[in-house]
Amino acid sequence: MPQISRVVAVVVAFNRRELLMEALTALSTQSRALDAIVVVDNASDDGSGDAVRANFPDIDLVTLDRNTGGAGGFAAGMAHALKVHDPTWLWLMDDDTIPTASAAAELLSAVEAQPGVSIAGSRVIWTDGRDHPMNTPREKPFVSQAERAAAVQAGTLAVRSSSFVSMFVSASAVRQAGLPVADYFIWNDDFEFSTRVLRDSLGIFVPASVVVHKTKLLGSTDLDPGERFFFEVRNKVWLMRYSRGLKAWEKAMYGASSIRRWIRTIRRSQQRPVLWSGLRRGLSEGSRTRPKSNESYFADLTVVADAVAQVEAARDRA
Repeated sequence: MPQISRVVAVVVAFNRRELLMEALTALSTQSRALDAIVVVDNASDDGSGDAVRANFPDIDLVTLDRNTGGAGGFAAGMAHALKVHDPTWLWLMDDDTIPTASAAAELLSAVEAQPGVSIAGSRVIWTDGRDHPMNTPREKPFVSQAERAAAVQAGTLAVRSSSFVSMFVSASAVRQAGLPVADYFIWNDDFEFSTRVLRDSLGIFVPASVVVHKTKLLGSTDLDPGERFFFEVRNKVWLMRYSRGLKAWEKAMYGASSIRRWIRTIRRSQQRPVLWSGLRRGLSEGSRTRPKSNESYFADLTVVADAVAQVEAARDRA
């Protein structure tokens, strides 16, 4: 059968050279061959970029002059892939995500079986085979009976959001909804992006597509975050104030859930003063500022600035 859909993987890398090599080996040996692989090197200083050039010369390597975080890395990589590779589907993942051999094929089969799906996520396990609590899917709140039935019939689950650990997203949906907000840097960037894409379209979890998330520890996002807690708080405030992804009742629901999680995280923390500081700074900055536009954020990175501007301009016209 001819491969009609073009599937392009986008991997964001930062100082995890050995894991990146493992991830790229897994991507290069998928049972459904990928049409291109884009690696965004977020100014790594461990030789990640050199390793890609030496071991995977056919991979499209985009090297950034500064670390733009996961949010910026995915925004840059997606924009570049849309401009250069003409994808039908973008497969987004971190450099510590190791896909099993059939992961791409299962995602593609699932989205082609359910018309209208814009995002599909993989089942994420840890190194010992247990489901990773950091990436546990939840059924879409108040999902309609028809949507639930269609998902069940296809062996999937209807969801409202998805994770950049392994996210399959329609290129046409990205052109319409826009890129992730790069200024988030880390945390909540995938939630904001996926809920924005899925506000008026369908998202699914595909348990037959399996990837291994090789984090150092097995734990959820409640695991003691340290200084990074600032980004969780600031970005969630930004999301509630400015994102078009959530409807008013959803913001109330997810906002209440976030507050409960913040309290639980601080209570369990071994470094409470750090988290209290992050909470105060996050609330203050989230309330006083708004995220930069992607065009402004990438203005100094000429390697991707034009591609980002093109995607965002197309979104504005949509």
